[in-house]
Amino acid sequence: MFEAAQGYADGQESQHRCTYRDFPQLRQRSQMFYAGHMGDEIKQRFFDAEDFSRFREKLDEETALLKSMIDAGEVSPRGDTAGFELEAWIIDNDAHPLGENQRLIENLDNPLVVPELARFNIELNGSPSRLTGSVFSRLHDELQSTWGSCCRAAQDMNAHLVAIGTLPTATDDIFTSENMSRMVRYQSLNDRIMALRDGRQLEISIEGDNPLELSHHDVMLEAAATSFQIHLQCRPERAVRDFNASQIASAPMVAAAANAPLLFGHLLWDESRIPLFEQSVDIGSLYKKRVSFGEGYVKSSLFEIFQENQTDHPIVIPMVNQDAPPSKFSHVRFHNGTIWRWNRPLIGFDFDGQLHMRIEHRVTSAGPTIIDSISNAAFYFGLVRGMGLEPQAPEERLPFADARDNFYKAAQYGLNAQVVWPLPAGVQTLGIRKLIIDHLLPLARRGLESCDIPDQEINKYLDVVAARCDSSQNGAAWQRRWLALTGGNLQELVMQYESLQNTEQPVHTWPL
Repeated sequence: MFEAAQGYADGQESQHRCTYRDFPQLRQRSQMFYAGHMGDEIKQRFFDAEDFSRFREKLDEETALLKSMIDAGEVSPRGDTAGFELEAWIIDNDAHPLGENQRLIENLDNPLVVPELARFNIELNGSPSRLTGSVFSRLHDELQSTWGSCCRAAQDMNAHLVAIGTLPTATDDIFTSENMSRMVRYQSLNDRIMALRDGRQLEISIEGDNPLELSHHDVMLEAAATSFQIHLQCRPERAVRDFNASQIASAPMVAAAANAPLLFGHLLWDESRIPLFEQSVDIGSLYKKRVSFGEGYVKSSLFEIFQENQTDHPIVIPMVNQDAPPSKFSHVRFHNGTIWRWNRPLIGFDFDGQLHMRIEHRVTSAGPTIIDSISNAAFYFGLVRGMGLEPQAPEERLPFADARDNFYKAAQYGLNAQVVWPLPAGVQTLGIRKLIIDHLLPLARRGLESCDIPDQEINKYLDVVAARCDSSQNGAAWQRRWLALTGGNLQELVMQYESLQNTEQPVHTWPL
């Protein structure tokens, strides 16, 4: 998750069901626009006061330029472009984490697959695709292709891949500096976060069936949480509504996609990675949280968040890029890449160099299958577009405090959560499963129809979310039910999970 705000192109890929691997020029362009800053290696681990001063000067200069460009309308008018990042675990034949990401990546030789914080995690990036036509089939095919290549490379190493929010067989004692990916940026990030905490250990406290309380000496616990992150490039005139809609949609998204009930042998929240990530990079009470849902809706521009970054969040890694002109926003993007809002605005560049704005929706767990992940993306895009069609912005009807409370209730209780929601008859409290089935899936359908996505495409992916809610079986529910029926061997749980994941059938069909 320690990745940057990475730019990507306005997807011009073929409408045929194929991947960028089939088009070397397009693949090269995609790789260029995915090039990030916190996602790239840095040259040094330690910094002095002069480094911080130089970084601050460049951050202030670039933030001022960003404001002037947004105010002047010098942002790409393109939008409705989709992308994703999938984080996954490498495990051995006994279903335990295996710290071999560098070897796997070298065997793959695919620039879209990169290391994560821990040596037992990798990240699969997707090529940008226009949010129209058979977009979800295109995303599905590419991710399936990349996933298949990764699985074959893992098999050559006598290993396996699993996409899951938290790995049940992972234990807290493996999250040490020895298992940190061999990249300077991770070491430096850990140094700085612990320095801001004045060396105090990180405290993890999560409620659940058997609550978890533990202390840890570095940020490596963050690596215990893996996600499927969804990207939406916005048209400038819709950016504010898109961002606020993403905030409001976070509760039903995290409920429908929950896949992380187990952490270090404890049954906790349905989406335990939410409190884990927030607490594992907590820099202390003197500062605003680096991981949060935020403090309010955006009012008039996404620049408000970049301004908050500049004024309210201390610089973590002052890696100065002397050669980058202000118009590349290298330092704004790098700094933003060290602040992990659950909905994070990003800036990047189109294929022709125009500045663009997009949203990184970070709330959904990895897995259980590729079709589950793409169905989650379809639900998200449909909700955002559907809310944008409403004559009154939903943020005018749902107070931000309620949207935030909904999010954490949904993360804790999954499809059993009770939430507050603005319905035609007024704001009501109801079960989130009923909300999704009766109100939000029809809303998402209207949103996708407005993007000229065919009914067949909409049905294929939204029906997966509908069936998941009808059966009350997302990844978290399946894991809980499996444990209740079998007596709770976590090793066998992961092996069965992987076996069912390999069938490529959505989780609502998984037997117990």
